[in-house]
Amino acid sequence: MKVVIRGGGDLATGVAEVLYQSGFKILILDIEKPSSIRRSVCFSEAIYDGIIQVENIICKKVENENDIEKCWNEKIIPIMVDEKGEIIKKIKPDVVVDSIIAKKNLGTTKEMAPITIALGDGFKAGKDVDIVVETMRGHNLGRVITSGRAMKNTGIPGEIKGVSKDRVIYSLANGRFSSVKKIGDTVQKDEIIGYVGDVEIRGKISGVLRGIIREGYEVTENMKIGDIDPRIEEKNNCFTISDKARSLGGAVLRAIMFRLKEEREKKNGNTYIENSL
Repeated sequence: MKVVIRGGGDLATGVAEVLYQSGFKILILDIEKPSSIRRSVCFSEAIYDGIIQVENIICKKVENENDIEKCWNEKIIPIMVDEKGEIIKKIKPDVVVDSIIAKKNLGTTKEMAPITIALGDGFKAGKDVDIVVETMRGHNLGRVITSGRAMKNTGIPGEIKGVSKDRVIYSLANGRFSSVKKIGDTVQKDEIIGYVGDVEIRGKISGVLRGIIREGYEVTENMKIGDIDPRIEEKNNCFTISDKARSLGGAVLRAIMFRLKEEREKKNGNTYIENSL
């Protein structure tokens, strides 16, 4: 089965990893200049560098259908710049997954594939897409929703070791970002992480720099540009897919299997539908 994943950030990469390991043919679509933060575990980095390896999976930038097929034959995940998803009509995937995490629908529709799935806020299951997956940390993380919506995004980052909002680094101005620290570096509270133009960007807590936006990226004021993990002993986590991303990948796999099961039961004259699984 062919699966198109819209978005190549860290959560989308977790989804791609689970589906790839489960035997699906994956194609990732992203914008021309992705703004991923956890870049060491984002397939979107291949848009800039041409190729990236996340854990034991290689992702390569492609330009056309022939390149896509070549990657699939070589057991490589292809990624291409296609913000509107125009390639979807050409390759006719079995599944489309919206993993953009934009808190709103940027154009994904049920008509794109026999099975359509979206992650998080901004979609209504049964209307915009077939299934929505809950992305909010907590008891319902990864819940498969077949009718209705995911929880409203709060804008408050998940808590790690008692720290929530202060672990996220935001831009203080508009301008080009230049980095002083790199992913995996240990940083101290109020230490300079980088600059936006001439404006100093400092961390509010001590820890490990888990993610930082790409050098030279044009950022806007209040834009998220970095992430500090207060668990200094967890440095290796900077370079592996997160628990949340893997959980969402498992939920997407479950959603696909649920839809296939539902279709089989309909053909057999049975019905089985729940609001969430």
